[in-house]
Amino acid sequence: MKKLLLTLFVALGALATQAQEIKWMSLDEALAAQKKNAKPIFMDVYTDWCGPCKMLDKNTFHDKAVADYINTNYYAVKFNAEGSAEVSYKGKKYANPNYVAGRRGRNSVHEFTIFLKVRAYPSMMIFDSKGNVKEPIVGYHTPDQLMKVLKAK
Repeated sequence: MKKLLLTLFVALGALATQAQEIKWMSLDEALAAQKKNAKPIFMDVYTDWCGPCKMLDKNTFHDKAVADYINTNYYAVKFNAEGSAEVSYKGKKYANPNYVAGRRGRNSVHEFTIFLKVRAYPSMMIFDSKGNVKEPIVGYHTPDQLMKVLKAK
């Protein structure tokens, strides 16, 4: 029994060391960081109720290769498409005036989500090193699929 527990403990420890965290920040923080060190922005546009968004977060964004690649090559932003955060982008403020705090499930769509023309969740937006929006990456992607797309950009 002790041998089995030890083996299980070692296996879980190995899995834990494989998981990696992406260094998420707000869009305002990423845009400020770009002014000091020009680098593209990778933005995860998600909602709290979106199943594929949760799968992307759990399976893809915690993959060591994906996390390392994003942390090295991008400023990473996590943006709730139905959240209450205020966003400043290119001199304009975006908010979610119809947001209802404490609401479970769907909420009002954020003005910045509308500006980005997000049509489905999850959507991953790429901003170039000057902060201009490029094309979205739409839908759930496995780690390998996302890596292929990111390396092709």
